Amino acid sequence: MTACGPLRAGLTGGIGSGKSTVAAALARRGALVVDTDAIARELTAPGGAALPAIAQAFGSEMIDASGALDRARMRQQVFAQPSTRRQLEAILHPMIGEETRLRAARAAPGQPIVFDVPLLVESAHWRQRVDRVLVVDCDEEEQVVRVIRRSGWTEAEVRRVIAQQATRVQRRQVADAVIVNGAGTALAALDDAARRLWSLWWPGAGV
Repeated sequence: MTACGPLRAGLTGGIGSGKSTVAAALARRGALVVDTDAIARELTAPGGAALPAIAQAFGSEMIDASGALDRARMRQQVFAQPSTRRQLEAILHPMIGEETRLRAARAAPGQPIVFDVPLLVESAHWRQRVDRVLVVDCDEEEQVVRVIRRSGWTEAEVRRVIAQQATRVQRRQVADAVIVNGAGTALAALDDAARRLWSLWWPGAGV
């Protein structure tokens, strides 16, 4: 941590919480945002580095016609067999960790780094890697509505994902700051909350 505040912040929140919107607001103000979810998608996109190991571990049927990970099929198998999730994480997490390190190293001197980590609270090591934790909080019913609207998942699928993530209480327990993004929260209000947090945590940095 520097005299002007923490340079490394962890950003987390449940699915559909609006975490990506807050990350974008911080990036506009000068933060280097390292999105671990985006890295995971790149690793499992057509030609992604994780695909050979995934096909070997779970079978070629887990690769769709485009050459990417068949996310719907994998999600179904994770729900049916909890051990599948551990196997998949064993493949992805080391790759995500290395790419995260490489991207963070690109930060300019003094530039705040925000690690966008959906499962930060669930991770055994992330809390020690950041100076402070920002949680974007949202009630479960609103999460369900948002995810169904954007992804077309069924309500049961969304609630299964939520059940596998940390609870709102668990996230708040580790949070150094919380931005509430409930039903009816305007984008301008969310941006203003990010601006106020920026001025507190990184005074004099960025814009």
